[in-house]
Amino acid sequence: MTTEPVEKLVFTLGLPSIMIMIVSAIYNMADTYFVASLGTSEVAAVGIAFPLMNLIQAIGFFFGQGSGNYMARVLGAKDTENASRMAATGLVTGFIVMAAIAAILIVILGPFVGFLGATETIKPHAMDFIFFILLASPWMVAATILNQQLRFQGSASIALVGIMSGAVLNIFMEPVFIFIFGWGVKGSASATMICQFISFCILYFYGCTRKGNIRINFRHFSPTVKRFAEMFRGGVPALLRQGLMSVANIIINHFAGFYGDAAIAAISIVNRIVMFANSVVLGFGQGFQPICGFNYGAKIYSRVKKSFWFCVRVACGGLFAICVLLEVFAPQIIALFRKDDPQVIAIGTLSLRLNCISLPFMGFATMCNMITQTMGVALEASIIAMARQGLMLIPILFIMRPIFGLLGIQMATPASDLLSLAIIIPLTMKVLRQISIPDGTIDTRAVKTHSDKVVDIE
Repeated sequence: MTTEPVEKLVFTLGLPSIMIMIVSAIYNMADTYFVASLGTSEVAAVGIAFPLMNLIQAIGFFFGQGSGNYMARVLGAKDTENASRMAATGLVTGFIVMAAIAAILIVILGPFVGFLGATETIKPHAMDFIFFILLASPWMVAATILNQQLRFQGSASIALVGIMSGAVLNIFMEPVFIFIFGWGVKGSASATMICQFISFCILYFYGCTRKGNIRINFRHFSPTVKRFAEMFRGGVPALLRQGLMSVANIIINHFAGFYGDAAIAAISIVNRIVMFANSVVLGFGQGFQPICGFNYGAKIYSRVKKSFWFCVRVACGGLFAICVLLEVFAPQIIALFRKDDPQVIAIGTLSLRLNCISLPFMGFATMCNMITQTMGVALEASIIAMARQGLMLIPILFIMRPIFGLLGIQMATPASDLLSLAIIIPLTMKVLRQISIPDGTIDTRAVKTHSDKVVDIE
């Protein structure tokens, strides 16, 4: 972590993470693809569930990245005991919190689905799908936490095995449950539930008992105020980013509902496609995070900065190439999901092409969020995480939809992406000035949100 050339190290750690994110995105797209063959209302139901999936992911990222960021820093300082206690505390707490939330939402499932934006024609299908997703959610959160913790230890290839096993199995199980068993949208969600549990078991028994990784000992579950404070500092940017994304998607679902099920279905399909493109960058950035954490903990700031700019160049270039393909083949890509519905194709094509205007710039925004979060610079990381979905997208939706109608909804995301750079760039430059000095020292005039020392939370 502290001696290998950063370019080689980023690719070594990033490729398994990229594959994890791509496989996860593919099996999310598989949900949409297989369910789309049942009808427009059915695929719209999967779109209605999208904010819930974001919420589940937000909770998993909060506890996983919150504990993992701290683990990377203390491992850089050679403190394995502290890392083990944080790992157990993050996993157990995340599972309990998600189980409690799921139990409450199952009790109020009908009103909850309406709150997510389901129309009367979509609602029955959405309730069937979301019920099984809620049953699976504690295991989804636990698998996400283990994935993040393994990744921050530099064991991304082990995390890949667990996530990929469940994802590949899900792709094969979905058509069986949907078509052969005749379970419809219930079959899609049931397959997801089973495969998420399998992923958790593989991650835990293969990853967390393997020599060289932090072994999760449940006797090390040590909930303390200081430990949760460290978890909060490292995890709240991810919680804000994913949580606000969930809120924004609920608003989009409600606004799109005025234009029929086809609008919700088309936007749902585009969200899955854009998620696939972003997954490559997120995976690459996740390869950067353990490098950043280890070297920041070891006070080798030159490597932190060098690896950051390398990742920015690769991420922006990669997204630009992907966007060229999406712009050219947008109608054909949307038609793969709903070839028999020209309205879905028309709405989806324009939405996808508009998203491609801003998508390449999100490579930079993603890396800015990664470096500030991993360094534990909580204030700047939180503001950057909120910039796109909270500070920009939600207000823009309320402004543009009344003026432009459906087109306003379609333009809101690229507009918010571009405007958020006005917040992200100066904040990131401020943080980078903190590490633009000799290794082993820190510029206290720059960012004063946290100390460069690893906090002993024992």
